[in-house]
Amino acid sequence: MSDASEKPLLAITLGDPTGVGPEVVVKAWSDERVHACCRPVALGHPEILRRAVELTGSPARVEIVDSVSAITQLGLDPSDPSQIPCLPVGGDDVLEAPPATLDSRAGQAAYEAVVLATRRAMAGQFAGLVTAPLSKAALRAAGHHYPGHTELLAELCGVDDFAMMLYLPKTELPDSHAGLGVVHATLHCAIRAVPAQLTPGAIAAKCRLANAVMRDGFGVAEPRIGVCALNPHSGEEGLFGHEEQTIISPGVGMARAEGIAAVGPLPADTLMVRARDGEFDAVVAMYHDQGHIALKLLGMHRAVNITLGLPIVRTSVAHGTAFDRAWQGSAESSGMVAAIVAAAELAGRGFRFLT
Repeated sequence: MSDASEKPLLAITLGDPTGVGPEVVVKAWSDERVHACCRPVALGHPEILRRAVELTGSPARVEIVDSVSAITQLGLDPSDPSQIPCLPVGGDDVLEAPPATLDSRAGQAAYEAVVLATRRAMAGQFAGLVTAPLSKAALRAAGHHYPGHTELLAELCGVDDFAMMLYLPKTELPDSHAGLGVVHATLHCAIRAVPAQLTPGAIAAKCRLANAVMRDGFGVAEPRIGVCALNPHSGEEGLFGHEEQTIISPGVGMARAEGIAAVGPLPADTLMVRARDGEFDAVVAMYHDQGHIALKLLGMHRAVNITLGLPIVRTSVAHGTAFDRAWQGSAESSGMVAAIVAAAELAGRGFRFLT
């Protein structure tokens, strides 16, 4: 896109102000790939953003705007890396929260930024949003009882059929790849709770979401989806469990009946190798770590978190607040760059899940 006005306008939340979020946002702002694909606008406390600018030595100026329309009225160009338009969110009490610590004031600030960005995106003011990491414990300390971004976003958007997908861009994979996504059948729950949450319908629903985003969002004509087994060796014909026979296989059958090219259940230890080598475009994992560990080993700092099922585009980094590294100037920002580029690609295609 040569005309800056044609690039999607994206909301970039700062995440937990005491974590690495503000730093990775500022570092990503200086990356030319970000401004080549979108017009980013930061949402958070301007002073937190200025502190991150000072920490990183960035030459960028923080420009406060009170609305999206004010960006144009003030003559600001979000495609210019030397200026960071910032839509203020949250109270001044967050400025007293010590860096690199769990603090309810930081949890509240992160919450308010997500809420504002989501509402503005649903109103059509932003083409999508990219979120820096928040602390689930700080969110809870502030009185907001959500397991994470995914569940909060689903509630704000009023959807029940949703999923988290970790996505590795095609630039991080062999040439034959259009990118690789891993969708999770269950998400933030104890391992012992996983089998009870699995149903054939849930498996089919995750295949449907994976198929839609890879086809309509990333341009794969007929996505190939590998579905993980739950048990070792895919249950070994019932010796190690029956979930493959009674739940996962029927769910895959339901997806195939809808014309989705799903295969499984397949042993998880070899499925990800096959997916990496180009046999599959997406994988449906049965639980959080089954999908996360494998994909993060392939590209920890370049993986993107995409929320499936929302009527808006939302991506995020695949890492947490990293309090052990926060506000030291050493945070890795390539994940934020990848998340912004992925959001711009989805928004540029006009991709949305129908609700």
